Amino acid sequence: MSSLEVHGMGRELVAPDWPPLTADELAGVVGVAEVLWRSPRPLSAAALVRTPDGDVFVKRHANAVRDAAALAEEHAFGAHLRAAGIPVPAVLGVVSGEAWTYEVHAVGNGEDTYRDVPSWEPLTSSAHAVSVGRVLAEIACAATGFDAPARPPRLLVSSWGAVSSPDLPVALEGFVQARPLLARALSDRDWRRDVEQVLVPLHAHLRPHLPDLQPSWTHGDGHGSNLLWQADDVTAVLDLGLCDRTTPLLDLATAIERQAVSWLDGEPQVRDDLVDGLLAGWSSVRPIDGPALAALLPLAHVEFALSELAYFAGITGSAVNADLAHAFVFDHARWFGGRAGQALLARLARC
Repeated sequence: MSSLEVHGMGRELVAPDWPPLTADELAGVVGVAEVLWRSPRPLSAAALVRTPDGDVFVKRHANAVRDAAALAEEHAFGAHLRAAGIPVPAVLGVVSGEAWTYEVHAVGNGEDTYRDVPSWEPLTSSAHAVSVGRVLAEIACAATGFDAPARPPRLLVSSWGAVSSPDLPVALEGFVQARPLLARALSDRDWRRDVEQVLVPLHAHLRPHLPDLQPSWTHGDGHGSNLLWQADDVTAVLDLGLCDRTTPLLDLATAIERQAVSWLDGEPQVRDDLVDGLLAGWSSVRPIDGPALAALLPLAHVEFALSELAYFAGITGSAVNADLAHAFVFDHARWFGGRAGQALLARLARC
């Protein structure tokens, strides 16, 4: 893969939205530096970097997307998890400038097995699914006692404030208006009609479970690419960029949606072996409320996809990707009303 290509919204590689990190640029962050590898992840620029004091992982964010205050929220949660025994690599420093903010991390232990796998591709084995389910449940247990409030409106966060409201249309109205980039991106779309027709019927199944879904901080993006591995075992937990105060079951629902359904195929298929693995891993640590999980799953991606829509429309200016993010909100939800989606939800409800 060329260092100037990154993952797109599908399987193809595309030109990056953000310029790749260079050794000259990194000199102002970590001193003398050699770039060993550039990450193909698309929402920031990141690289594995060699310095005289050892290797580090550096990520550069546009301040319009992530500034030092936003990173402090993520780093505080990471420090809490690390103190509780979750192998989250330490943050070694944050350097802020007029346009960019850099975060420097220790290199985690293990192999970056999914470094070239797009985020919507399923996991490669049921054994990996078991490990992902287990570590997400361990994160849920370790998050106990981290009582920071939910994050303020930010781009590219797996939030929960609207979907967890008993009145979804009103809550989503507030969610949109609190995010000017999102409000502008939706201004020429009949999104309120789609909410009423697509999301509200699904939310009616979730509403009875809301009182039992306790608030807690969650990882928000437990994909295989955000973990390091030794064979089938997770050895490090990476990238808390999407974390927020949500509810533990949202992490399991998100993992099932992103890693056990082949969304990048023309006709998405459910990988039953991966569903079984994720459920088995989670339930080896925590119990599963099957009916609540089934009700939550079709709505798990809604708030993050809306945030992606704002990012693509308002930050990178990609109308194509903005359309795809909009489709992820509503077309994914519609899929759960079809035969394959209904079969998956019925199966989860029997957990």
